[in-house]
Amino acid sequence: MQETAATAPQTGRPALILASSSRYRRELLERLRIPFDTAVPAIDETPQPGETPEATALRLAEVKARAVAAALPVGTGRALVIGSDQVATFDGHQIGKPGTHERALDQLRAMRGREVLFHSALSLLDTATGQTDTVDVVTKVRFRDLPDAALDAYLRAEQPYDCAGSAKSEGLGIALLEAIESDDPTALIGLPLIALTRMLLAAGYPLLAPQEAQP
Repeated sequence: MQETAATAPQTGRPALILASSSRYRRELLERLRIPFDTAVPAIDETPQPGETPEATALRLAEVKARAVAAALPVGTGRALVIGSDQVATFDGHQIGKPGTHERALDQLRAMRGREVLFHSALSLLDTATGQTDTVDVVTKVRFRDLPDAALDAYLRAEQPYDCAGSAKSEGLGIALLEAIESDDPTALIGLPLIALTRMLLAAGYPLLAPQEAQP
């Protein structure tokens, strides 16, 4: 595991582990100003036959959390493991990460002037009980009807080839969007922080505890 916070968890705080290799999720979790580690879950992320986008996202979020929890060393104290997965769907089909400029341009061409649903699933596993709290946060995104030249210029400027939907709403990609509808503005970026903070507080994590005085 890689520790991404400046200090180890304070006494009485369970360890917090983000089961993800995504830099976007790591950057979002850093907004909460709490110590956490990251671990990459070794799982197969292929959708199962006949599986809905929502079911895929929910299943993979929990599988990621359980895979990382199962790999913790024997004797590890209580930990809260965060699993998350996002599946975009358009015309009933799942949209993956484009990987290349050409595929990203094809995605944006198909989606212009249309609505895309993003299922951002979140699962918090408590190793003390083995129980998970799992939720799917849905974001509706309507893309602007822009010409090929504008779509190509955007892709060359931001190169969002590791993003499902081929646009970064937190960056220049916002210019491609007509509207975003969601209960959680961070869900579209990859980690629903409103849902996560609710889960952490329900698990007894001292998210808003007073800071210890420095000597």
